[in-house]
Amino acid sequence: MLGWLRRLIGDELPDDFPGTLADNEHVLAAATATQGHLVATRFGLWLPESGSTRRVDWHLISKATWDNDVLAVIEAEETAQAGESVIITDLPAKRFALKSPGKLPTIVRERVTDSIRARYRKELPGGAAWFVQRRLPGTQTEVLQVRPEPGTDDVVAAEIAREAAEQLRGESE
Repeated sequence: MLGWLRRLIGDELPDDFPGTLADNEHVLAAATATQGHLVATRFGLWLPESGSTRRVDWHLISKATWDNDVLAVIEAEETAQAGESVIITDLPAKRFALKSPGKLPTIVRERVTDSIRARYRKELPGGAAWFVQRRLPGTQTEVLQVRPEPGTDDVVAAEIAREAAEQLRGESE
């Protein structure tokens, strides 16, 4: 592809990238860290991991920050189902010192932010929980994620999550 057009629509996949993109998954931005390549696509962020790579879908990135040439990514793990909602827990941040970041930090911020449709923090017994409605990448489907803060009564959080998902489904029908 012509260089100017590639710069306009996205980056090239690094030659030694160990992952395999889906047929309709195209590269939005790429950068290299000491651990390997980071590649942002329409579906998620590919992260280097022990000589390999794996994609973290945009709706499973709780937070990403860019500071002093380091991209910090906090991935959410789905730990339980509560009706049609999902209970998530944040994993420890992974940090990547990017050699030539290019557009990657901006694309990551935009994609994570754009996946969020609504969010609300609710005080609960023992703490609080974040209720976040997110769009699944590459679809118009939305999911309600609930992230209880430490100390929060998980049973109460799950019950409220179940009820909230039912209400959201009723509103969209």
